[in-house]
Order: sequence, then C-alpha cells, then structure tokens
Amino acid sequence: MKKRIGVFVLVLTLLFTTVLAGGCGQKKAETTKEATPTTPTVKLTVAAAASLTDAANELKTIYTAKHPEVKITYNFGSSGTLQKQIEEGAPADLFISAGKSQMDALAAKDLIAADSRKDLLGNELVLIAGKDSTLTDLNGLTDPAITKISIGQPEDVPAGKYAKESLTSLNLYNQIESKIVFAKDVRQVLTYVESGNVQAGLVYKSDTYGAENIKIVATAPEDSHKPIVYPMAVIKASKNQDAAQTFADFLASSEAAAVFSKYEFTTLQK
Repeated sequence: MKKRIGVFVLVLTLLFTTVLAGGCGQKKAETTKEATPTTPTVKLTVAAAASLTDAANELKTIYTAKHPEVKITYNFGSSGTLQKQIEEGAPADLFISAGKSQMDALAAKDLIAADSRKDLLGNELVLIAGKDSTLTDLNGLTDPAITKISIGQPEDVPAGKYAKESLTSLNLYNQIESKIVFAKDVRQVLTYVESGNVQAGLVYKSDTYGAENIKIVATAPEDSHKPIVYPMAVIKASKNQDAAQTFADFLASSEAAAVFSKYEFTTLQK
C-alpha cells in the first residue's frame, strides 16, 4: 500500500513540475515577444540639401519614434549633385532641394510626382567671419587684408548661386573674384570659416545654428538675389510613394515647422 502511495505522489510531483515549467516557458516567450522591437518594413531614402542636416536629423528622430515601421536614410549633399544623382537613377524616394532650379530640372524630365511638389522652407543669406574678425559689412570684403572668401560652387550649390547673384548685384563680385574659394556645398563653406582656412564666407542663416568660432557679420539684402526657396517632391520612380508622401506631409506640419524655426529656417507651409 505504501508503495502505491509513493508512486502516486511521484507521478503527481512530475506532473506538477512539467506544468510549471511549461507555464514559465510560455511566460518567458511572451515576455521576449513583447520586448522585441518593431522591425522597419518601409525604407525611405531622402535626398536633402546639406543645409538641412541638423534639422532633418532631429525630425527623423521624432518621426520614427511615432512610426517605428519606417526607416529613413538621408543622402545629404549639394542640391545640384543630388539632382544629377536622381537623374542617373540613384535610389531616392523624396527630394528636398535648396533651390527651385534643381527641382525644375527633375520636373522637366518627368522624374517627380508633380502633385507632391511643395515649397517647404525659406532662408536668409548671411556673411560670416571668425569671431575676432573686424569685418562689419559686405563691402569690407574688398579690403586687401581679406584674402580668402568662400562660397558654394554656383553651378551646383544654390547658396553659392545666391551668393554670386548678391555680390554681383552689389558690384562686389568682380572686385573679389580672385579671392574666392569655391566649396562643394554650403556646409563646407562653414567649415572653412570655422577652421580659419578662409576669412569670410556666405552661407544660409540656418547653417550658423550652433556653429562655433564664427559670427554673422551681415545679411545680404533680399533684393540682391532671387528668393531662397526649398521645394520638396516625391520621386516618381519611388516604390514607396505613399510612405514618402506621408513623411513629406509631416515635414509640412506645424510640429515640423517648430523644429525648422529653431534652426533658423523660414517655414512656408501654413
């Protein structure tokens, strides 16, 4: 009799242990499942003007926190270079240019979704110099003591084009042309000035946000150059047009406008 009872107790013990282990295993599996982050299912490539770098990265963080299914990769560069890359078939879902001419060129080749095009931002063109510079205005660029001035390459960099237009309008370009050091994009101009490789440069006001060792000397008169406008559009060849449009709508929202304003951009969307 005692033997039978012992066997019965042993069977119950084994059964209880098996059920308990199974429950713990299931609970562990459920916990692991809950802790697994959402894997991005949509990958967007955004070709954006170099001057947008800081603001765009902050907006990416905000957007992907709300949309973990979306992974955003930026391709920053001069608008002209990005335009050429898109024309040559480089992958891009959304293009944000610092100038209208680059977007116009893509539109003329039917490479953008026409209904998606919007003028997103505006900006100001400013003269910057080192913190200890004695420059006080644009006319000071003709001073013999100023030997190196940087602007973006006008053919590819909208800021460089605006800079040349402004300096020409103010009858300064021909006087300082021999001093000009051309840069591949507006951020390189900023780097040249910050490092002291040049004594002055013309950049967007937004590029000066958080910049060290420089100061804004003057703002180029608005009527000395064409209006500075940043258009954006979804690329027609994109396989993620809906997702790209949703991100573009976010960039045109009041939430994004607050971020752009922080970085000294002028928001054009209402």
